[in-house]
Amino acid sequence: MKKTTSKIYVCLSFLAVIVLFYSCEKDITVNLPTQEQKYVVEGYIENGMPAYVLLSKTADYFAPVDSASLMKYMVKDATVIISDGTITDTLLMASPDIGYFYYSPNIIGQTGKDYSLKIITAENKIITAETHMLPAIPLDSVWFKIQEGKDSLGFVWAHLNDPDTLGNCYRWFAKRLGKDKSFIPPPGSVFDDRFINGKGFNFAFNRGQVPNSTAKDDNNDEAGFFKTGDTIEVKFCTITQESYKFWRQAESQSAGSGGPFGSTAEIPTNITGGIGIFEAFNPTFYTVIAKKPN
Repeated sequence: MKKTTSKIYVCLSFLAVIVLFYSCEKDITVNLPTQEQKYVVEGYIENGMPAYVLLSKTADYFAPVDSASLMKYMVKDATVIISDGTITDTLLMASPDIGYFYYSPNIIGQTGKDYSLKIITAENKIITAETHMLPAIPLDSVWFKIQEGKDSLGFVWAHLNDPDTLGNCYRWFAKRLGKDKSFIPPPGSVFDDRFINGKGFNFAFNRGQVPNSTAKDDNNDEAGFFKTGDTIEVKFCTITQESYKFWRQAESQSAGSGGPFGSTAEIPTNITGGIGIFEAFNPTFYTVIAKKPN
């Protein structure tokens, strides 16, 4: 009888705890503060190529993401002006109904040039930035190497002789001819010469992929690898320290948890009156055929 009574007491106690917790449930509504909307500038000047600017606005973290809402963040009817010290050009909108993409047929990237950007929005907000195109620092050699333990998968390797001047910064892109539509930066695509100043060294990068890719080789054992038979074009860029700091932090944030409670840090910018980056960069190109060693 005592054992039965004891069991009944334990069961009743357990049920009481459940009822207690259930009765304590309460719907809580959290009113998240609305962030000040800012202009986002992505301005690019590549050596030998026309300058262009992508202009948009920030969105709240929980704002809807669809084609209709994205159109609201694209900025049109802005006056976008770039000067290289000799030519001053007002950029054209590729699609006046959308805005967002502004391009210059007259400002062509050139080594050693200083560039200034001025944007006047439809609300008469002024946004400015400056950048400089540094001389290109080329790679000494580039090659494909199969990763240990893999039969046909590997990485692209390169040898760089960094000049003996502290402060050089670099960014790596690559694409597979016939497979990738554009050059893709891998995670951690930027680095500086803080620890390798004036030295020669070998390094490798894995294969990058476009965000949210559904391609088969981005979602199986081939993800992050190049494969024998690939023809790979490498784009190795000399960039400014401002560009390096921006992309280092941007890639770090992108690789983080991504959740609303994850740790975040402010991304450095050289834009006055907005956020983003206005950069001039100087690339060198290399073609590598991925094949097994003889």
